[in-house]
Amino acid sequence: MMDQDTIPDFLAQQREAAPAHLQTHFLSFEDFWERRLWHQLTEVLVAYFNDAASAPQRIAVYTTFVASFADKINQLQLVTLGLSAATQCRDDHERLTFLTAVADKVKEASEQEAYVYATAAVASIKLRLADLDGAQAGLATAEGLLDAFDTVDTVVHAAFYRVQADYHQARGEFGAYYRTALLYLACIAVSDLSAAEQQAQAYELAVAALGSDTIYNVGELLLHPILDALTTPTTPPTTMPNPHAWLRDLLFAFNAGDLPAFEQLARVGGPLDTIPRLAARRAFLHQKIRLAALTEMVFQRPPHDRALAFGAVAAATRLAADQVEPLVIKALSLGLVRGSIDQLAQLARLHWVQPKVLHPAQIAAMKARLQQWDASVNELGNWIERVGQDVWAS
Repeated sequence: MMDQDTIPDFLAQQREAAPAHLQTHFLSFEDFWERRLWHQLTEVLVAYFNDAASAPQRIAVYTTFVASFADKINQLQLVTLGLSAATQCRDDHERLTFLTAVADKVKEASEQEAYVYATAAVASIKLRLADLDGAQAGLATAEGLLDAFDTVDTVVHAAFYRVQADYHQARGEFGAYYRTALLYLACIAVSDLSAAEQQAQAYELAVAALGSDTIYNVGELLLHPILDALTTPTTPPTTMPNPHAWLRDLLFAFNAGDLPAFEQLARVGGPLDTIPRLAARRAFLHQKIRLAALTEMVFQRPPHDRALAFGAVAAATRLAADQVEPLVIKALSLGLVRGSIDQLAQLARLHWVQPKVLHPAQIAAMKARLQQWDASVNELGNWIERVGQDVWAS
């Protein structure tokens, strides 16, 4: 740490080296520092570090100036300044050393969310260095602290979920990545991400939703604005289509149990082959869409008419008759439907289906069923009135 008496000289040197439009910041630094106005000093430091032109001086300003009063300012802001300075490290190894020191600095602070924020940043660098065990250990520590907090700044939660999602992605854990990435997006405004970042998030979420053996309801993703990034042109001119737009169509086909549309996109030689992670799971994807077709078949029927003949299920799912029972058993075990199987009668008696997001055609079908139910109730009421007329009169 620099001697307090030399701080003014350091600031003067940095002011002379700074671009003209940033030089006034150094006058404010010295003024607020001398008057011990830590809040005001923090605000002007954040503004300075957020200016791209400050990049070459960030590490020097942080390690020499900011470090001299690090315990006097908001610790979360201190970590934020440290993260900004770390972008100027020569490589990830140097960046890891720098951020580990930042985390150690705030480890004993009363504001433990600052330590979580820094620990998440360290875990992110370890992921980039392929140290998955080290990243997992840091995330476990951060998660333990987060669980003990009553309230947490959104930026801390966002940082934690982002790194945790990256960890699950690195391990190829589709389901865990999908759930954590959605939690990350819930903590930020999608508009804060660049167009490239939005498209990358939408792409990875779509792949995870399709590839996961634990995700069978993609409604939350279908309703999320991030999915629109798959239809946004990637580069000028704006007439160029997004090469991953078909993934959005595939998700909607899966949600609707639309086998023909799904098989067209997932066929060998089709666009699915451009994503090896999904192409390698083609057989699983076909089972998954057949489960979706089964649940859609149940959904389309009124509650009193959900005894499905195996032959009808075979036709709807494009399966051989002897493969229907295993499919229904799989749907029951996954909790997609509830009911029982009548082997003798070759019937699947299902009384409940997992709720899901409806597309316009499904909403129209539900409306028709409600109208049919309303007509049935009116007809029953009229019949009771006719048959019991003498009873009502007496």
